[in-house]
Amino acid sequence: MFEKMNERIKNLTVIDIGLIKMSVFFATIFIIHLFPQLLNISYTVLVILVLALAVKPIYVVWLKK
Repeated sequence: MFEKMNERIKNLTVIDIGLIKMSVFFATIFIIHLFPQLLNISYTVLVILVLALAVKPIYVVWLKK
């Protein structure tokens, strides 16, 4: 399944990836609008989540040879 997804992703351009980022951004705004209590999460927790979720992509793109 992941191999098929990886093959399909190779067809994406920089513009497509930018549009995906913008759609995720606006979906996040919509979710925050529906559940404003999510804004009360500590910044420390958010930083930890960002770092934890970014480890593998950073490794694959910049460190793996």
